[in-house]
Formats: sequence, structure tokens, C-alpha cells
Amino acid sequence: MSLPESKNMTILIIESYSQAETYRDFAIPYPTYFHPSSDDEVFQWQNKLRKMKKQYLFSFAGAPRPNNEDSIRSQIINQCLDSGKKCKFLNCASGENKCDNPTYVIEIFQRSKFCLQPSGDTSTRRSTFDSILAGCIPVFFDSRSAYEQYIWHLPKNYSKYSVFIPEDEVKDGRVNIEKTLSRISEEEVAAMREEVVRLIPRIIYANPMSRLETLEDAFDIAIGGVLDRVEKIRQEMEGGKSTEF
Repeated sequence: MSLPESKNMTILIIESYSQAETYRDFAIPYPTYFHPSSDDEVFQWQNKLRKMKKQYLFSFAGAPRPNNEDSIRSQIINQCLDSGKKCKFLNCASGENKCDNPTYVIEIFQRSKFCLQPSGDTSTRRSTFDSILAGCIPVFFDSRSAYEQYIWHLPKNYSKYSVFIPEDEVKDGRVNIEKTLSRISEEEVAAMREEVVRLIPRIIYANPMSRLETLEDAFDIAIGGVLDRVEKIRQEMEGGKSTEF
């Protein structure tokens, strides 16, 4: 990717490593479990989510990272357990791993107002897109988990669809996640939840054997972004300017 011949390539990847000023690898959503064959399937799913009752204030599906000193997962798990019935913890590390069961994971996210999305082995997680698919508001602790990644697929105004809690404040014990989320008004929660539901077409990959008619899925948006970049490079070349972006 650093070779001169690659300077004008556009690379689609689930996690970008470029700096904003030198973008040529663009992050695209992780594949989820939902691959609709028609617009109606998407609309039906969205309407179902709008009617879902929320049993939990927040939830976390994942495993601790005991060998990673920078991870805040242990603190998050402890806070979730301390919150009792307000938080649902799906342990992906012990016994029967229900995290591999899409029905179980999506059902928990559907029943939660907020879904915690701390960094894992890398900054991004597939769970972010599972939570959006389930109509659950993602809570991020690192700006690289979404805000600096999916510039084509997610809104620039991240407060419209998510909550941000700096991971340093969690690590130092300066923030209580339950109290922070409880302070968000019902009106704000409803607005964010609706924005999350509206985002669903943009983060899913439709059945490749069919075609959505009025909606653009993640593939359509990614290809549109590539074509826009190609056109920009072409115009720069015609103008005699540098073609390195």
C-alpha cells in the first residue's frame, strides 16, 4: 500500500489505517446477519424495531482482555454487573459461547437502549453494526472505533446516533456508565434510536442475487465513494495537479 504504484488505488477494508489527509484505504461496514432481498424486507425490519420494548438500559456482548493493559473491558463488565437488571452482559469467553448465535445476540441488542462498544483486538468491532441492525444506540469509548473510520456510511455528526464516553475516564473510574446513560432524556434517546433505525440500509449488504429498488446498501455507498474519488483524481490529472491523495 505504500508503493508509488499504489498511491492512487482505492482500497476498501473493514478498518482503515490511513490518516485523514492521506485517505486511500476506506473503511466499510462489517457484514451483519441481515441480507434482505427487497426494500420491503428492510422496511418491515425497521418497523419491527420501532415497536420493540427496551428491557435493559444498556448491554455488552464480549469478553475481557486480561492481557491487554490498555483495555477497559474489565471495568465495563464490572460496571454492567454492578448495574443489576439495568444491564445485560453476554459473556463471550466462558462455557457455551452464545455470542456465536446471531439470534441470541440480536435479541439482546433489540431489548437494549444502548450497546457498549469498547475496542477489542483493534479499534473497530463487528458488534457496532450488529447493534445498529438491532436498533440499539452504540456507545463508543475511542473515536477510532467509528468516527474516524466509516466516513461514507455513518453521519459526521456522531451525536445524532451514538454516545461517546472517553475511555480514560472509564479506566480512571471517573465515570459511571449507568448514571451517564440515565441522564440522557427520553426525547434524546428516541431521536437517536430513530436515527439508528434509519441508518440500517446504509450498513447492510443486500442479497447479491437481488437488488434493492429505492434504497442504497453499504455496497452501493462504497462503490459511489470509489467513483467519486476516481472522478476527483481524473480532474486533478487533467488540471496538472498532484494525483496523490
